[in-house]
Amino acid sequence: MTDAWVALEAGNDPVERGSELRLAYERFATAGRVERTVRPVVAESWRRCARAHVTTEGAASVELGDDELGVYREGHPLSRVMPVIRELMGVYAVDGEHLVAVCDAQARLLWVEGHPEARRRARRMNFVEGARWAESVAGTNAPGTAIAVDRPVQVFAAEHFRRPVHEWTCAAAPVHDPHTGRLLGAVDITGGDRLAHPHSLAFVGAVARAAESQLALLAPHPAEGAVQLTALGRDEALLVAEGRKLRLSRRHSEILVVLARHPEGLSGDELLLELYEDEHVTPVTLRAELSRLRGLLGPRLLQSRPYRLAMPVDADFDVVARRLASGAVTAALSGYAGPLLPGSDAPGVVELRRRLADQLRAALISRGDPGLLSDWAHSPWGEDDLPVWQALASVLPKGRRAAAEARARALDGEYAAATWLQRPAP
Repeated sequence: MTDAWVALEAGNDPVERGSELRLAYERFATAGRVERTVRPVVAESWRRCARAHVTTEGAASVELGDDELGVYREGHPLSRVMPVIRELMGVYAVDGEHLVAVCDAQARLLWVEGHPEARRRARRMNFVEGARWAESVAGTNAPGTAIAVDRPVQVFAAEHFRRPVHEWTCAAAPVHDPHTGRLLGAVDITGGDRLAHPHSLAFVGAVARAAESQLALLAPHPAEGAVQLTALGRDEALLVAEGRKLRLSRRHSEILVVLARHPEGLSGDELLLELYEDEHVTPVTLRAELSRLRGLLGPRLLQSRPYRLAMPVDADFDVVARRLASGAVTAALSGYAGPLLPGSDAPGVVELRRRLADQLRAALISRGDPGLLSDWAHSPWGEDDLPVWQALASVLPKGRRAAAEARARALDGEYAAATWLQRPAP
């Protein structure tokens, strides 16, 4: 295999490879052992699915009903490039008896189109609009795995984690915002063995790049005066301003986040308290940092007396907060790429990070949606979140809640032990 992301090289026998994979799959399903014949990308995906307690049988769950689906996808960025995706893939899908699917960043299928007979067969496994095909709930599959690893991937036959999907082959590629790099979703082609060819992976990758190019044309770089700040899930924020894209240092990221939250501006003493735990840090140190940042950004953006940003800032953490305030919990979670500047110890950032995470967690628990709770629980920042695991266990169907209950019990025991160890000596 010359390309680890291609399921079947040109000239290889799909029947022979399919038999080999079925044997390897059964050994993994029964003994948890991964054969060397399984591609590393698939082996790693199988292990992730096993850790998430995905069953080898069953179908994906539909999370977005018709009413919610229509509103949600109408406002999704990828709706703007569906004409391009249809133009490039529509005839190919119909003629080849394939399906074209486009999902969001949580691997929820927003559009599923193509050959009528293929659509009818796909309904049996809930490969339908509104269904969620994330690895953590639906197992290894091209759109879900492409989202998980953030690159184009092909999945063939028994490489799928769930047996009902073994008769299918799919290839998917992620689509990103061309300016911020934020993952928007993925485009997928699904069908039979004829898709088990390097060309299908190259094709879907080219479609994803075309979609990104079209997004760039439809939403050009922010004009002068528009500032975008991306700081969720990353230690170094990304700033797009005046047609420039800047990756900021950790301290400069903290300064921008704090000032974005205080558009009225802050005095030097107030900014010191927001940025430094050590009360012995002097104003001279802060002024030096601000001078370096002003040199990077230019005097038009960063002003002083008080310190403030001279232009409105569209920050990703503010977008999540606004969505939460309006009750749009699904949209808020879709925009939450992780904790705000997770490595920062700046008091102002720590407080904002905690408040946003607490508000989103509370909204998820109140909503009681199993899919949304599972998204949080299986994320790197949610895997130790006891209240969410408890909430997830309480809303899952009886036959599916054992793993969540076990995780909740384990976390409860860990927290109790930690609390006991921290008790002061008598």
